Amino acid sequence: MHIAVLISGGVDSAVTVHQLVEQGHDLHLFYIRIGMDNGEGDCSAEEDIEMCRLIARRYGLPFDVVSLHQEYWDNVMQYALDTVRQGLTPNPDMMCNKMIKFGYFERRWGHEFDLTATGHYATTIQQDGLKWLGTAVDPVKDQTDFLAQITKAQLDHLIFPIGELPKSEVRRIALETNMPNARRKDSQGICFLGKINYNDFIRRHLGERPGPIVEIETGKKLGEHRGFWFHTIGQRKGLGLSGGPWFVVKKNVADNVIYVSNGYDTEKQYGKTLHLAEMHFITKDPWPEECVNIPIVFKNRHSPDFLPATITRTDHREYVVNSQVPVQGIAPGQFGVIYDADARICYGSGIITGRNIVV
Repeated sequence: MHIAVLISGGVDSAVTVHQLVEQGHDLHLFYIRIGMDNGEGDCSAEEDIEMCRLIARRYGLPFDVVSLHQEYWDNVMQYALDTVRQGLTPNPDMMCNKMIKFGYFERRWGHEFDLTATGHYATTIQQDGLKWLGTAVDPVKDQTDFLAQITKAQLDHLIFPIGELPKSEVRRIALETNMPNARRKDSQGICFLGKINYNDFIRRHLGERPGPIVEIETGKKLGEHRGFWFHTIGQRKGLGLSGGPWFVVKKNVADNVIYVSNGYDTEKQYGKTLHLAEMHFITKDPWPEECVNIPIVFKNRHSPDFLPATITRTDHREYVVNSQVPVQGIAPGQFGVIYDADARICYGSGIITGRNIVV
């Protein structure tokens, strides 16, 4: 098959290329380039691109660097800024996959190929004549929570060749085949932003707005923050408070107040109920007739843990997830990602609405 492969310079996409070559497919490699928000190039991207060129050269494959700079900043990062400005917690990686990798790239380049492949840790499952997004073999590396906003049309054109492999096997293949990046560390941070400091990015665009940090139980002012948009529900680090640990448990956007609670076991940082709006199902709604106390598992953040729960659709076409276990840091604006009870199929995701955000 004629396959477009999105590569990043990392070991996962390199092994993706190797696996597809071994299977006899005809590949064309692509690197999506995004410059920095000040209009300058991203220096860290040069090393990535050179690594991609080495991989392409090794297998004798065509390789192109394509730019989606403006599209990225107009869509993904503008979404992030708009979200934090409201006191909510965004998920830029999820929007990046939906809008950029499998959105603009597919429309401009990917549609010319039979399929598009990436190095995501995910799988696809054929069931009931339909293609579903499946979880990876390696639960620690599973990335379906970053893919839970893609569309059926996008999924139908995607494959994830390393989703059936544990990370240790991916590393082993890279070392055994003498990949130039076999020992390269995994990338961290937001999709495409490389080594950029997220708080510096927010500060450049939204500035600072000092306000009080208040202990929620006593109403006592403990310190000052530089702007509510630098903090998220469940956050522990970066508060600058002594006598911790302190956790952010509530935000008052209107009055610019951050509320915190003390201790690892403080009940204020836990909850069992998630209210989800704008529910998006990837392949189709698995419960079109009735959705009341359906057993599922879910994630409310990137984690290897699939949390057991039930899901119910309300009269307003919103959904309520009732977790069987206490959930730390339920952050409004983030996505609740919904799976079948066996953690096999990722059905989709909805936006967590706020009971702990005052606007």
